[in-house]
Amino acid sequence: MTTINASPLLRQALLADAATSGAFGLLMLIGAGPLSGLLGLPETLLRIAGIALLPYAGFLGWLGVREAILKPVAWAVVLGNALWVADSALLLMSGWIAPTSAGYAFVIAQALVVLMYAEFQYVGLRRSTESLA
Repeated sequence: MTTINASPLLRQALLADAATSGAFGLLMLIGAGPLSGLLGLPETLLRIAGIALLPYAGFLGWLGVREAILKPVAWAVVLGNALWVADSALLLMSGWIAPTSAGYAFVIAQALVVLMYAEFQYVGLRRSTESLA
């Protein structure tokens, strides 16, 4: 597998994504009850998303401090973030949930932040160089 020397932009984007994912994971896990009423999103959905984000945040943090990264792993992060954005749009358009106005704003805002990270990670990945080792 191809290993890359992660560009500073890629590493910073991974670390910022890790911090945001960790903070939102804790928020949704711990505050699922009150958030559910405010956002009109199912409490179980918020808890599951929070639980899923915590190990993901740890993985991104670990990846962000590494100088060499497997290229397919970096691509998986970018594609995973793009999938999260698509899933967020699908959630709002599907009719499976009935979010409040604040819920729509929350889902859209977090999707835009994830899209921003995906873009920074993509550009950072493109700026990275292949490792000789």
